[in-house]
Amino acid sequence: MKKDIQIPKVEGVYMAVVNEYNDIYKTQDWNVYLINDKDTDLDMVIIVSEGYSETKKTATFRKKIDKLPKKSFAKIELMQEDLFVLNNAFKVSFFDGNTLLDKTYLFRKNTINLKALQSLPLMDAKGVLVR
Repeated sequence: MKKDIQIPKVEGVYMAVVNEYNDIYKTQDWNVYLINDKDTDLDMVIIVSEGYSETKKTATFRKKIDKLPKKSFAKIELMQEDLFVLNNAFKVSFFDGNTLLDKTYLFRKNTINLKALQSLPLMDAKGVLVR
């Protein structure tokens, strides 16, 4: 019975943490983005995030996006640098057509830093990417 259940693999959807200049506050901020590099829209996107270590855990953050169009991206949240010493998990669920997909993106502790920046799909920016 279990062997008959097909769990589709999520491809073309990424999470990125980007270091950007904030014009309003004149600061360098780290922002989390969800990138849809698929040729289809994502519907009813739910993102649940939390940071954790062996001894600490952050509050759980939830965000809903009604529709993330194909070949686009959306800013999810501002991330404080104090959280980089924790593992930061983003559980993303969405519909692609009539199929419900789910994936957890994990930024391991101390992997978000300026030395880890790389070019990002669809964005004219550099950031830390999890596929």
